[in-house]
Amino acid sequence: MLAVEITAPGGPEVLQPTQRPMPTLAAGQVLIQVAAAGVNRPDVFQRKGAYPAPAGASDLPGLEVAGTLIAGDLRGTSLKIGDTVCALLPGGGYAEFAAVDASHCLPVPKGLSLTEAAGIPETFFTVYSNVWMRAQLQAGESLLVHGGASGIGTTAIQLAVAKGHQVFATVGSDERVQAVEQLGAIGINYKTQSFEEVVLAHTHGRGVDVILDMVAGDYLNRDLACLADDGRIVVIALLGGAKAQLDAGQILRRRLTITGSTLRPRESAFKAQVAQALYQEVWPLLEQGKVKPLIYQTFPLAEAAQAHALMERGDQIGKIILAV
Repeated sequence: MLAVEITAPGGPEVLQPTQRPMPTLAAGQVLIQVAAAGVNRPDVFQRKGAYPAPAGASDLPGLEVAGTLIAGDLRGTSLKIGDTVCALLPGGGYAEFAAVDASHCLPVPKGLSLTEAAGIPETFFTVYSNVWMRAQLQAGESLLVHGGASGIGTTAIQLAVAKGHQVFATVGSDERVQAVEQLGAIGINYKTQSFEEVVLAHTHGRGVDVILDMVAGDYLNRDLACLADDGRIVVIALLGGAKAQLDAGQILRRRLTITGSTLRPRESAFKAQVAQALYQEVWPLLEQGKVKPLIYQTFPLAEAAQAHALMERGDQIGKIILAV
């Protein structure tokens, strides 16, 4: 099969098309003929040598795909051979075929193309498991999303708005402010505005209840400054650095919580739990058109290097997809 492999740690140019053997299936796994694969920031980190695949996973990048089930063990699922699905993978998505646990597959939502469906799993699993399962965003609470124009950001904004929450989103340009405001968020250009001041002004000094933070570093103290009492910060990436000096007094006095998680190394049973929660809580929103993966640009699989170069430039609003 055609696949794209990381020939050595480095820049986008180290992604090269190659021929690989077909995946072999373990118990409980299925084989997907891939139509499209999502490109995500963890793929970039893996390419640079900073985020190795978990033990037992494919060394190929690619954490989400959409395509057709062609073989495997479907016991315990409602799926059947020939169904079109999207799936969350621990690796191996940049290829014509991918093996994955059957419990990590979901039917393509009605009304969505396979290209759109390939932009669902990594971002929707990440957002739902962190904002609703870990940070426990409740009815009537507000949310601040850093990196609001990313795949994660646009997903978090849409889901929270669809569920009736007030949402703030930080972005890096006025064009992106307009983009996130079209999704229903209050956009903040972090290059020209203080997100703390904007949040506090709009909440009459109260602050937000939950912050989805992919920056960390110096942002964490700034997060504390605009977090409501009993508020929660959930960290999902470290784009601003892994270390910060925090005002622990605020955490004590105002009962604040800082937590975080990474999805890729989590156990299979947890990912299956998230999949079922998404199917019950989010799939109806997708099929009703209230939420939709935003596809910014699509590249052929063999041009994965160009897709990574685009992601590193940071020009995109939404998802980058590889067409297989």
